[in-house]
This record gives sequence, structure tokens and C-alpha cells, in this order.
Amino acid sequence: MNYDLIVIGSGPGGYVAAIRAAQLEMKVAVIEKAEPGGVCLNWGCIPTKSLLKSAKVYNYVKHAADYGINVAGEAKPELEKMVERSRSVADGMSKGVSYLFRKNKIDLVKGIGKIKVKGVVEVDTGDGTKELTADHIIIATGARASELPGVKIDGKKVIGYREAITLKEQPETMLVIGSGAIGSELAHFYNSVGTKVTLVEFLPAVVPNEDSEVSRQLERSFKKAGMKVLTSSSVETVDISGDKCKVSVKTKKGMEEIEADIVLSAVGVTANIEGIGLEEMGIKTEKGKVIVDEFYRTNVEGLYAIGDIVHGPALAHVASAEGIICVEKIAGKEVEPLDYNNIPACTYTSPEVASVGYTEEKAKEKGYEVKVGKFPFTASGKASAAGEKDGFIKLIFDAKYGELLGAHMIGEGVTEMISEIVLARKLETTAHEIIKSVHPHPTMSEAIMEAAAAAYDEVIHL
Repeated sequence: MNYDLIVIGSGPGGYVAAIRAAQLEMKVAVIEKAEPGGVCLNWGCIPTKSLLKSAKVYNYVKHAADYGINVAGEAKPELEKMVERSRSVADGMSKGVSYLFRKNKIDLVKGIGKIKVKGVVEVDTGDGTKELTADHIIIATGARASELPGVKIDGKKVIGYREAITLKEQPETMLVIGSGAIGSELAHFYNSVGTKVTLVEFLPAVVPNEDSEVSRQLERSFKKAGMKVLTSSSVETVDISGDKCKVSVKTKKGMEEIEADIVLSAVGVTANIEGIGLEEMGIKTEKGKVIVDEFYRTNVEGLYAIGDIVHGPALAHVASAEGIICVEKIAGKEVEPLDYNNIPACTYTSPEVASVGYTEEKAKEKGYEVKVGKFPFTASGKASAAGEKDGFIKLIFDAKYGELLGAHMIGEGVTEMISEIVLARKLETTAHEIIKSVHPHPTMSEAIMEAAAAAYDEVIHL
């Protein structure tokens, strides 16, 4: 049971690292206590997007008349069948990871892995233990839902994201704590299928990491869709003794008591670093995260960490990129460290949100003189034709050199458009190069060209 590389965890960081290592002719084992693919494929990104697609289809049917289509009868959401579909999609993706392991001759070892001594991992299989050895060990154990003090997740009335995507009955009312990507997406889903949703955010704006104009637009869209949004507010207590949850919320106007069938806690994630041998091995941590260098090496030779357990954005695509960089460095390749200022972030609400690079505020804080171009989808022919006019594209440029400092998008399909900006920034593209790049018409994405043109007073359609 000796390997070149052992990976503990098979999420988007772990399984990608393992496959890249196998491509580089390493003998690889992956230790996984649950389903291959980790939280993202099984309990996060993928099943959530499946539910959101069901909500979108439902809303299209409800508004079919707006598109000149007569649908007889009333459309009714069936949460159990939506969940069933999402679980089927997740199961298919997990099986796909297992297939990739077999294809690349990677050993999948089921159980809980713990580093015993340098180069040795003990696996508790449930039926006993086995030891695996390797010169290199990557820890990719991911994260779990965090809990607010005084708001204990019981899995029934107060739930986390796992329970939220597998509810058997649709609640009439729901209060969601936290408006990051997870909270906003699940609040949007349940609101879309008819649950009366209250979204509570401690900070002054929803999706607080996004550009302030994007946050304001999303809040308007949420309220337009019938959601109650409370910003600069905090959940103080949740009483679950009765039939409904009684939630005390401290708002800008004072205390407010809100009743809800379900309270969803979506206040972030906590890294899974306990019980895997970090303390015994003397691996350094800080604020609940493993400390690594730019190639994900810990302070102990031969031990590495990637993904949600290290400092940086807790995003699936970040974990995958980190895994590839880590493995290629182990293999002796010439490797470029990851540019964390060119990482796209996406929130799959309706309208969608996508961003990369500096916000306008951050760019100014860094000392840049900026040019800002903004193009609303109300001026887009494709958006009008599609009935998706909410939102805009906002680009921030360095006024001196025309460097693209950041992009902030809200609207239909913007999570697919953001990659153009990531590539443009990687290639150090200037504003004028974007303006002179012919974008197809009619598309939503031509708003990128128009936003760049707006920054230089060359916009045509606004």
C-alpha cells in the first residue's frame, strides 16, 4: 500500500489533484469518508444549481403568457420531485468522479484518514484500520456549515445547506440567516417556488463581498420578487419550542419578532481540520486554517494542504486550481503561483451575479485613478427579447494605462460571461482592445464591449 501521493478528501480540490498526479505518472490513492466528489458535487454547487434550474422552469411556466404561450391549468411546484431530480444529478456527477478514478488507475479508499507519522496515513474503514504510505500527502478535507452562537442547527427546524436541499415538504415560511452565495441562492430558490422568505444579513448589503451597486440591484430584485430583506440586522435568538420558530431579529429600527417554519443558517463554513493529525504532526494553523506557502506546502516536509482548509476564497474552482499547482510543483514542473486577484466569483440567483478583480471602492483605496464603464441590460436587444432586463455590466479600468482592474456583473447568464473577463485580465488586455473586439449581436455578452466603450465615452447604444 505504498504510493507516490495520498490525497485525503475527494472534493474539487482532492479529486482534481489526484487526477493530475496520475496524468503525471504518479501512483495515487484518495481517501474519502463519504461520496466521491465531496460537498460541491454532492451537497453544494451541483444539486443547488439543479434546484435553481427547476425554479427557473417553474417561473417560465408561470409567466408563459408573457411570451405569447397559453398554458392550460395552474403550474404547481413539487418540491419532492425537484429534490429527487437534484439528487439524481448529484449522484451522476459523483459516479463520474469514481469513473475518472478508475480511468486514471487511482485507488479510492473509503474511510477516515489520519496522518500518524511522516509519510503514513491510517484509514479507519469502519471495519478496522489500514495504513497507507507515500512520499507526499495532500490534505483536502474541505469545510462544513458554520453555526452562529445561540443558533444551534438541529436539522429539523434550524437547518444548514444539506438539509435545505433535501427537504421533503415545502415550508410556508422560511428565515434565512446570511446573504452570501449559499444564503442568497437558497433564499431565491424557496422564494421562487412560493415559500414566504425573509433574508437577514448582518452587514449593510446583501452579497456583501460584491460591488455596492451590484448588491443594491440584487436587493431590489429580491424585493421585487416578494422577498423580505433585512440588512444591518442580526438574529439574536431562535425559539424552537413551539410549532414554529420564533426568531428575534435586531434591525435598524429595533427588535422584530418573526415566525418561520424553518430557519436556514447560511453564515459561512468552518474548515475540517480536526482529527486528521495536524496537531500530532506539528502542522501550523492560523484562525482555523492551515498555513501554506504559494505552492501549498505546509511547514512539515511532504505534507500539503489545499482548498477550504487554507486561507483564500472557499470556492470549488479555487480548490481545483490549487490542487493542480500543488501536484505540478511536486512533479518538478515550472509552476506559476495562483493569482488570487483574478479569481471569478459567481452567485446563481435570478438575476445572477458574477465578479472578478477590484471593486470600484477597492481600486480607489489602492490608489488607482479609475475609469468606470456601465451598461444596463435595459439597453440590450437580447435582454429585451429574452425578457431578462434586470441588471448591468460594470467594468473598472486604470485611467492611466487602460488596464482592466475589475468586472462586476448582474443579470441573466452573467456567470457564463465572466470567463471572458478572467481571460482578458490574464492576458493584460486593455479597454481599447475590448472595445475593438467584435462581439456578436444580439447577445447579452456584447454588453461587455458596450461597458468598456462607456468608460471612454464611445458607447453606441446608451
